[in-house]
Amino acid sequence: MNAEIMAVGTELLLGDIVNTNAQYLAKELALLGMGIYRQTTVGDNEERLKKALLEALKESEIIITTGGLGPTPDDITKEVSGMVLGKELVLHEPSYEVILSYFKHNDRAMANGNQKQAMFPEGSIVLDNPNGTAPGCIIPGENNRFIINLPGPPKEMIPMFENKVKPFLMQFMDHTIISKTLRCIGLGEWDMATRVKDLLDESNNPTVAPYAKDGEAILRITAKAPTEEEARAMIAPMEEEIRSRIGEYIYGVDEDTLQDVIGRELVAHDRSIAIAESVTGGMIASRLLGYEGGMSKVLAETFVTYSNESKVKYLGVKEETLKEHGAVSEETCREMAEGLHEKTGAEICLVTTGIAGPTGGTEEKPVGLVYIGLGVRGQVEVHKRYFTGGREKIRVRATIASLDILRRKLNELAKG
Repeated sequence: MNAEIMAVGTELLLGDIVNTNAQYLAKELALLGMGIYRQTTVGDNEERLKKALLEALKESEIIITTGGLGPTPDDITKEVSGMVLGKELVLHEPSYEVILSYFKHNDRAMANGNQKQAMFPEGSIVLDNPNGTAPGCIIPGENNRFIINLPGPPKEMIPMFENKVKPFLMQFMDHTIISKTLRCIGLGEWDMATRVKDLLDESNNPTVAPYAKDGEAILRITAKAPTEEEARAMIAPMEEEIRSRIGEYIYGVDEDTLQDVIGRELVAHDRSIAIAESVTGGMIASRLLGYEGGMSKVLAETFVTYSNESKVKYLGVKEETLKEHGAVSEETCREMAEGLHEKTGAEICLVTTGIAGPTGGTEEKPVGLVYIGLGVRGQVEVHKRYFTGGREKIRVRATIASLDILRRKLNELAKG
């Protein structure tokens, strides 16, 4: 089968938003064995969108659109898709009830058109959206053709494709394609690829492909087989071989996030944690609070101790230490961690101090120098790191490195 990916939105044409959806969908459809005939971007214009859809239907059995499912008058994707396939829009009561519940304290939102999001072309398979207010839909047409409308925001589009659209498309395949993603931290994409180069070059089925994303290095193992069970059996020995080479850097699989892995470990073993951040300015705490499995049970206290005064006041860092060694030093970092443990009594104490720039660096202490302190029951170890890039990138990299140090320590503690 052939497929076309169509992004809808004038903001995409103007370059206000980068179209990452097309890249994601192209890879996923290729894994399903579909031919990608064309990728198209269309503005919020009824005639142009209608023309693009009619042209796409001549060449492809599957057209996947992203965007244009919102409540405003220029959100026209469903309306035009239905028009092209000769289908009237009808109210989908379950979706309407969900939207009503979502906006039960906001009458203005409903009055301004949010009920429009519950209207779908007749005969559509409605795709609920637990991550937003705009459901998607699969609209069947003649000659076994389908237009699939997905929301624009990636955080809504990706789960909807994974959970709803991919299983739907699998029925047209004469085989099963299964992937497993290994997520690595503390290892660059080039370094990772070097360690598994022969597997990347020689693998055929299953295949192994590297990716880099948000400070992580990712390996995706993909197998094609008649059944899911056979595909997973093919993946297992390849995963085992990869783990034998880079296992210490693998923090999770598939949809795992670093904060989820750490959060699960903290909660499972009831390990209390306190955090004091200088250079990272609250980023570590913010990441950990993204874990939804009970972080409130283990996160004791957090501090942003950016100034020298706050390090003295809240963490008990000695003024003479700051004068002699400076705020960015192993000595100060150690006293921050020790003081945090004394103040909070938390089993684990994580602290950061460093120079994010763009000014403030010296030859002895350049921009990008960061100290990360990790204390367990008052016993502190300090890690010295250098990061490159602009101010924000240094802070993000310091945050990821801190979480990785914490992850490794939790693994050690779990092994006893």
